[in-house]
Amino acid sequence: MHPDRQPSWTPPADAKEQPRQVRRILGLFRPYRGRLAVVGLLVGAASLVSVATPFLLKETLDVAIPQGRTGLLSLLAAGMILSAVLTSVFGVLQTLISTTVGQRVMHDLRTAVYGRLQRMSLAFFTRTRTGEVQSRIANDIGGMQATVTSTATSLVSNLTSVVATIVAMAALDWRLTVVSLLLLPVFVWISRRVGNERKKITTQRQKQMAAMAATVTESLSVSGILLGRTMGRSDSLTASFAAESESLVGLEVRSNMAGRWRMAVITVVMAAMPAVIYWTAGVALQVGGPKVSLGTIVAFVSLQQGLFRPTVSLLATGVQIQTSLALFQRIFEYLDLPIDITERERPVRLDRVKGEVRFENVTFRYDDSGSRDGRGQRGDRGGKGDRTDLGVKAGLGYQKHQGSQEAPILDGIDVTVPAGSSLAVVGPTGAGKSTLGYLVPRLYDVSGGRVTLDGVDVRDLDFDTLARAVGVVSQETYLFHASVAENLRFAKPDATDEELHAAAKAAQIHDHIAALPDGYDTVVGERGHRFSGGEKQRLAIARTILRDPPVLILDEATSALDTRTEAAVQEAIDALSANRTTLTIAHRLSTVRDADQIVVLDSGRVAERGTHEELLALDGRYAALVRRDARLEPTT
Repeated sequence: MHPDRQPSWTPPADAKEQPRQVRRILGLFRPYRGRLAVVGLLVGAASLVSVATPFLLKETLDVAIPQGRTGLLSLLAAGMILSAVLTSVFGVLQTLISTTVGQRVMHDLRTAVYGRLQRMSLAFFTRTRTGEVQSRIANDIGGMQATVTSTATSLVSNLTSVVATIVAMAALDWRLTVVSLLLLPVFVWISRRVGNERKKITTQRQKQMAAMAATVTESLSVSGILLGRTMGRSDSLTASFAAESESLVGLEVRSNMAGRWRMAVITVVMAAMPAVIYWTAGVALQVGGPKVSLGTIVAFVSLQQGLFRPTVSLLATGVQIQTSLALFQRIFEYLDLPIDITERERPVRLDRVKGEVRFENVTFRYDDSGSRDGRGQRGDRGGKGDRTDLGVKAGLGYQKHQGSQEAPILDGIDVTVPAGSSLAVVGPTGAGKSTLGYLVPRLYDVSGGRVTLDGVDVRDLDFDTLARAVGVVSQETYLFHASVAENLRFAKPDATDEELHAAAKAAQIHDHIAALPDGYDTVVGERGHRFSGGEKQRLAIARTILRDPPVLILDEATSALDTRTEAAVQEAIDALSANRTTLTIAHRLSTVRDADQIVVLDSGRVAERGTHEELLALDGRYAALVRRDARLEPTT
């Protein structure tokens, strides 16, 4: 071909990707190849035993019965019974082993996807609907159950049976075998067409199921019900769900009916083949062709019937495999997601953390290409405010805007927080306060500059050191649907009851818990909705106190509290902060007046810094915020 001339046709991306995807699927079974080898032996043995029965039948009809040989007839009958018994035993054993292997593969997939998602950056979850994630793990992997538990065995079993049966048929009469197999290539072509059609429909169906799961997760949560009821949108939400469900109905019907008529034609033709064989043998006998014994014809038809079942099953298995490729593709998309916040190959581990935190010329932005850490390494791939997912390549609808780059959220931040001191970060909404705090535990990675803990870049620390060193209490408190004690022990699984009580007392919540009928065994409810906002916030503070980190990030930690409760909790926080590095992010300035250092952020830059008194004397942005709070403070 001329170097400048392009080929007139190139395979579609899906066709190019499919062989690699099949190899990857086969790789999932590699850890269990020993068990699969046993399954193969059982399949081969079962196929050989089942093929022997027609030959025993031939001897029965052609020799034992016509010649009146009772002893031979008894042996042949016993052989046929033994063949049935052995085939059944081999079938049960292969089903047990193959199902076990399939379930282990599904377990591996579920665990791999869950583990991958656990390592994704915070930005991924701000873009992705929770229902979409749940659908991938539950519906997509669940939809592959038949494929990974039985399809592989069915494929080997049916293929072995087909090959063994064809060999046996050829041994009986090769001419009748040729007649029986004339239409087989046509059947294979039809099944491939059906498989491709169902694969496309399955992809659409799984996307629709994911959308419906996301709707259910959002609208039937406690928060969703509250919003729907108070906004009077219950009926419209029901109508919206009904429309999505109606779309799924159509896709399910199309999926089940795709190729049904074509496969029905295959079934009818193969069922009619015995009649063709009888007709062929009869016509050949009348026109003087080769004579075929009655036993041979009956045995041949028996083999042909034995060929019919595995052949149809093999074609159906091919269709199922092609359909399952769509599900595997969706799972592999999650497994292939880039993990932007990673641990170094040889990370630094700090056995004792003093708690000095430094922001050195820190820049952070959300952009389409992902943040970079100033040393050429990928940081966060966040897209601010983007609720869609990860990219067209991942099939989740994330759209890149070529050539666009958002303004930095943080720009040129230089702040040092000595060990044991307190820093308060204030400023208007959207100034980058929370983002600055989240850089310390590496919920995000910087785009430029660096954040250090005791002089070590946090990107060089191992994750365990960071988790032990930095505790975060965010403005959005999350509690599991479990008991109070279980929620607290999430921070320290081996905590004693005395430690739980001490942490709760420090957070000013112990007396309330003790007054409950079940005490610390009280179930908090979905997202903690059995507790008030202030109570949930105090439980979150108690959970962090229990972990006892040397560095605290308090992101609006008292925002949900009334003035009285805030004062009580602030006393506990002040006591907890002694000899501990504390970064407090706040809108209300009542919680930051006593901070050793106050930084005012404006549009991602440090606008002012100093103590409360120094900033008041400056009469700048901080003083304006103080006056704003004074106007908003309720009068008594």
